[in-house]
Amino acid sequence: MKINRLSRSTGVSHHPFPFDPAYGLDLDGLLRVGAPDNAPEDFAEFWQGLYRRALATPVEPRLGARTGATADGLDVFEVSFTSLDGVRIGGWVVAPADGAVERGFVVGHGYGGRDAPDPRLPAPRAAGIYFVARGLPTKTLLPGVPSEAAGHVLHGVESRDASIIGGCVADIWCAATALTELFPGAARRLDYSGVSFGGGTGALALPWDERFTAAHLVVPTFGNHPLRVTLECVGSGAAVRERYLQDPRVLEVLAYFDAATAARHVRIPVQAVPALFDPSVPPPGQFAVVNSLAGPVDARVATAGHFMDYPEFEQEMRGLDRAMREFFAE
Repeated sequence: MKINRLSRSTGVSHHPFPFDPAYGLDLDGLLRVGAPDNAPEDFAEFWQGLYRRALATPVEPRLGARTGATADGLDVFEVSFTSLDGVRIGGWVVAPADGAVERGFVVGHGYGGRDAPDPRLPAPRAAGIYFVARGLPTKTLLPGVPSEAAGHVLHGVESRDASIIGGCVADIWCAATALTELFPGAARRLDYSGVSFGGGTGALALPWDERFTAAHLVVPTFGNHPLRVTLECVGSGAAVRERYLQDPRVLEVLAYFDAATAARHVRIPVQAVPALFDPSVPPPGQFAVVNSLAGPVDARVATAGHFMDYPEFEQEMRGLDRAMREFFAE
């Protein structure tokens, strides 16, 4: 694994949290965190079966209204498609106005969902699909499914077959199918990019789908659940931890949705961006995912995730953007 620091920051000096979002670990300590030892014996079988179901789903993609254009010649359209179990997924597509599509990007999002696409793509002559995972704002709200992170992450957690996380991973696969049906040239090279929630679901999705060539995962969540539930945090992780403290048996289901376990099966090149400090996604869980990736890894270590109040933030984001573009240009 190739490791680079995005900056030479000495770390976050001030924060408002009643706990240590660095969890007492430096980079050397974080690089020793791995996937949990007790993965379900049928982990791969479960995910391969879910993937086959998703791949057999008629996605019926529909382009909606053209909502804008960018200075570099990209058109933006609303899009919808059908995912696993008949759930209609909303989002946006960004594509060259001249129709010259030679590659594609499936772009995940954080636990806040998304209300607009990022009109930039990390490579030229590409089309990108900015889908919104089931149950999340603004495009794929569902009756009976909590749209806030704390409720969403626990929806269906009583069973591996009912957990909404499995459906959200299937949304990635169906988004890939929708994009390549709308723009066949996108299938020539299909890549994935996801941050936080999208980083964790991406790690869960990538091992089973040979259509993806490379991936970019930023502060990925869902890594090493047995460790993660012992760490105080905010956001969706806090809800999972509280549920575990009430009923430790929930780990039996969470084991099927462990991004670090899945990372052991990811063999494509990945540019990973774990953080040393993160109040929402504890860094030990992030590094568990990154350290477990089985293929070539370009790790770009950030000072902090889900936290912007430190001097080097803007510098690191510019460096990350450059690194991502260089990675996807290879």
